[in-house]
Amino acid sequence: MCSYLQKLSLVASLTLLLFSSCEKKAETLDSSFLLPGVERVQLPNGWAISPVGKSIELGDLPMNMAISPDKKYLAVVNNGQSIQSVQVIDLQTEQLVATHLLKRSWFGLVFGADSKTLYVSGGNENCVWKFELQDTALVQVDSLSLGAPWPNKISITGIAVDEAKNLLFAVTKEDSALYVADWKTHTILHREPLGIEAYSCILGPAGSKLYISLWGAKEVGVFDVASYKMEKRIATGSHPNDMTLSPDGKRLFVACANDNTVSIIDLAQAKTVETLSAGPYPDAPAGSTTNSVALAEDSKTLFVANADNNCLAVFDVEKPGDAASRGFIPTGWYPTAVRVSGSKIYVSNGKGFQSFANPKGPNPNERRSDDTQYIGRLMKGQLSIIDLPNDQLLADYTKMVNANTPFTRELMTNAKSGEKGNPVPQKLGDASPIKHVFYIIKENRTYDQVFGDLPQGNGDPSLVLFGDSVTPNIHALAKEFVLLDNFYVNAEVSADGHNWSMGAYANDFVEKTWPTSYGGRGGNYDYEGGRDIAYPDAGFIWDACARAGRSFRTYGEFAEHGIPSIKTLVGKVATTFPGYDLEIRDTTRFELFRHDFDSLLKAKAVPAFSLLKFGNDHTYGPAAGRLTPAAMVADNDLAVGKFVEMISHSPIWKESLIIILEDDAQNGPDHVDAHRSPCLVISPYIKRHQVVSEFYTTCSALRTLELVLGIKPMSQFDAAAHSMWKCFQATPDYTPFTALRNRISMDAKNPEKSALAERTRHFNYAVPDAIPDLEFSELIWKTVKGEDSKMPSPVRSAFVWIQAEE
Repeated sequence: MCSYLQKLSLVASLTLLLFSSCEKKAETLDSSFLLPGVERVQLPNGWAISPVGKSIELGDLPMNMAISPDKKYLAVVNNGQSIQSVQVIDLQTEQLVATHLLKRSWFGLVFGADSKTLYVSGGNENCVWKFELQDTALVQVDSLSLGAPWPNKISITGIAVDEAKNLLFAVTKEDSALYVADWKTHTILHREPLGIEAYSCILGPAGSKLYISLWGAKEVGVFDVASYKMEKRIATGSHPNDMTLSPDGKRLFVACANDNTVSIIDLAQAKTVETLSAGPYPDAPAGSTTNSVALAEDSKTLFVANADNNCLAVFDVEKPGDAASRGFIPTGWYPTAVRVSGSKIYVSNGKGFQSFANPKGPNPNERRSDDTQYIGRLMKGQLSIIDLPNDQLLADYTKMVNANTPFTRELMTNAKSGEKGNPVPQKLGDASPIKHVFYIIKENRTYDQVFGDLPQGNGDPSLVLFGDSVTPNIHALAKEFVLLDNFYVNAEVSADGHNWSMGAYANDFVEKTWPTSYGGRGGNYDYEGGRDIAYPDAGFIWDACARAGRSFRTYGEFAEHGIPSIKTLVGKVATTFPGYDLEIRDTTRFELFRHDFDSLLKAKAVPAFSLLKFGNDHTYGPAAGRLTPAAMVADNDLAVGKFVEMISHSPIWKESLIIILEDDAQNGPDHVDAHRSPCLVISPYIKRHQVVSEFYTTCSALRTLELVLGIKPMSQFDAAAHSMWKCFQATPDYTPFTALRNRISMDAKNPEKSALAERTRHFNYAVPDAIPDLEFSELIWKTVKGEDSKMPSPVRSAFVWIQAEE
């Protein structure tokens, strides 16, 4: 019998062999990999999908599925930003037969033994709903409350039910507990503190043990039902989430999202005996987001959903201790759950099959319309129904997944492309003339909102809100250096945007919790270093700098009132520089930075990497008596202009690079894609007066600064991203930039009384995106364009495959 470590090595080697047998990640669409009837679509994050099987449209962010005991029905719970619901699909006809809208819900979903009863977690409603399927309707027949709804912090995640004993088991992520309740009396029998966020729970054989995936830890808890005692905790991979039991009750399979693995637990030994590497390579960094598992009915094959790799990993697990990788199956975008019944595989694709443009959204003329093109609700989920593949078909599927996956292990040390002598090295550790990188994060604008008026770029002038008259400096910088009109943020909103911008990854906690909060259903803003469970496995850009021995400093990002939110930033924070606070002008922030910079310059201690937050282009919207949106964006523009002027007139200009981008693009329309956003790259080594239309993302910006500073990639996404080397040239042009004066008043204020202002009266501006973001975006449009203005309706162009650069 091989040792555990030998087994891990074996599975890893098999995975590597599987991928190595295929053509290495073609940069262009190779139709030979596609099966008849399958299409390939590039996503705005640089990856591609080619979903197979039949599909059925679902709701907003389907997160979990359950198959009825009689195998006739599949239930799906949708937990997105817009409409939350539970749906039932008839597996014989493969038709949607029932949909029930839910006030609040989150993940937990269990069928009763009669296959007609359905239990659904109410999430922040802090209850569990009980439904009966009656013909083509789901009828609520009962509910069991664990406490008052949000802001009472309970937040039910996974649930299990023992109907014979009338027992409900519910685990939570806010008060981090297990609740045992009686369905008959509606009373709580026991509350077990867990000390960490929980995701799911599952009853073992005969209902004697309850297994709990401790999401914020690296453990599965074992709870003895009879004694109401937590017996033990079993070590797993990072972020254990979805689980499934083998029919014989001897093995528990646990998906672990933060490190691309599946832990196989031998329940008799109460320990993990095998670890499966489910990602593209066994030593790949975080980025697969392994978040669901399902066994074939014969228990020989395990299917694993990799949300961010957009595929299923398939393993032969027939012999305990001898698991082997079999291949991959392509899915849609962000598969959140996989289930198997008979000869069919069912996959819920959380973000559907493509991204979209949003020229009509956010629409200023409709407050809560279902067709509003707000990015947080734009991508609808899809169910894929896939026949169990034979060996040949699985091999073909594997080739397709391989072609869709831009990450390879070689990219950890060598970039995809480059040129000799370019200031952006192609090989990690090679010299660059750039020694100082300044990275500026702004808030929430699309390309068309700002640069749609530049005729040399691919813009739509009818969608411009903050054009040249409001942002003369940003426009001048785009003209004088380089205009990027094909740049996309990896994020949807600020909650995941700051993690993508700082860590090249938003993990499963971030992606699965922000939609509930942004939909007004409760939840805190836990996404800028404020909660450990939201951290990527490799940490953030400052952690990467520390590992590489590069000096760094942060100004306002991941720091409030001079106090850092992560340990790595202790002693690395500019204490006088404020965090998120719309009351403080960005030009004031610039002056505070100038003072700090002058001191560092004098001491010859300017760090290799400096990160600043200039976020007032977020604006107050039409809030009564506040600065107008245009005034705040103009202030932001002047701060940027003065910053570039200062650096370009300083002694370190000759070895500096400035990258300026938005953390996300949620607050406006764009005629190409809702993720398209402004980005500026500024340096003496930038090609002057150029338009560069290469496909770039947030992770491209990170990959560029990593290569310049000799920093190893943090995730699969920055490793796989093309650096921006085509914007650079070997011969420098040291001509400095001179900031332009603002062209509109930066002191203009909104009226104290107006219909628009009244709608903001209860908005919470103190926390990023705590306000109802969709409505806020609509109000900004009306404030700038006029209350009765109508949004133009250009032709919508869905994001499709674009040939990658050579």
